Amino acid sequence: MATTLDAVAERAQQRQQLCADVKELLVDRLVLDVQPSHIGDDQPLFGRGLELDSIDTLELAMAVEEQYGVMITDDDTDSLLSLNRLVDHVEANRS
Repeated sequence: MATTLDAVAERAQQRQQLCADVKELLVDRLVLDVQPSHIGDDQPLFGRGLELDSIDTLELAMAVEEQYGVMITDDDTDSLLSLNRLVDHVEANRS
């Protein structure tokens, strides 16, 4: 049972690190005037969230592809609704 708990703890730590890395990527690539640590995991990326626009969407898609080898296509637009959804998409599609 300890092995299972260790695996869950490791998975949670990896997820937290990926969230932190994606926040850094967002701030750096989109030149956002916010500290990465101030971005909530469930914060919307558009609208009342980070207020990204369509140009930001293209830049973010390119950054995710360059950094993680994961494409964001027109069919994947739900993955851009929040940071958590983006991280889910990266995790599910990373090589």
